[in-house]
Amino acid sequence: MLDLKPRDILIATVLLAGFAAAGAGLVALVQEGTEARIADNRMEVNRSRIADLTGDLDYANDPVHDTAALSSDRLGGKELPAWFARDADDNVMGIVFSAVARDGYSGDIHLLIGVDRDGELLGVRVSSHRETPGLGDAIEAERSDWIHGFEGRSLNDPEPDNWAVRRDGGVFDQFTGATITPRAVVRAVRRTLEYFDDYRDDLLASAPKEDEGAMVEPIAEPEQDDR
Repeated sequence: MLDLKPRDILIATVLLAGFAAAGAGLVALVQEGTEARIADNRMEVNRSRIADLTGDLDYANDPVHDTAALSSDRLGGKELPAWFARDADDNVMGIVFSAVARDGYSGDIHLLIGVDRDGELLGVRVSSHRETPGLGDAIEAERSDWIHGFEGRSLNDPEPDNWAVRRDGGVFDQFTGATITPRAVVRAVRRTLEYFDDYRDDLLASAPKEDEGAMVEPIAEPEQDDR
């Protein structure tokens, strides 16, 4: 049996504590750097998709730096960013909303939904999801043309009762073997249009801050969402 002296035990304890602290610090440093890179990559992807959704608008600002935080059950969450496209006189020409479909097959489906000032859809893009490859991932613009079916639609085109997949009596196609995923996206898009319709005046009246990159005043969270 080893005859360990208190001094030896103390030194070993200090060394172990030092190694543990160094390891924890290294893990935290790597995680911080990784999260920063992930955030930067996500922003670059969003920048491209926002430009894609606002490409047909005659706007003069950079929507990526003109954003507000919106909170509503209809949008699927709180403090969700929305990006504003404005003309040279700061009139809002269109908005790209962040929305979350909470009822996807494999979890939340994060969407970017472009709406012009008249309430017509500029388009919809998926920013992240965990749907089944080969089935649910057909919601991606890179996988199929299905997501382009929203372009030019509005809250009354189709009629509200027809804002559903065909299996539910609506006009939107579902995927073979995967109905839950497109159903969730259709519902999220419809709810976003409802939100825009209810808060159109506030959204269109929002003004950008003087400092580039500052957030415009947030739209107040609705007291109740009954739909």
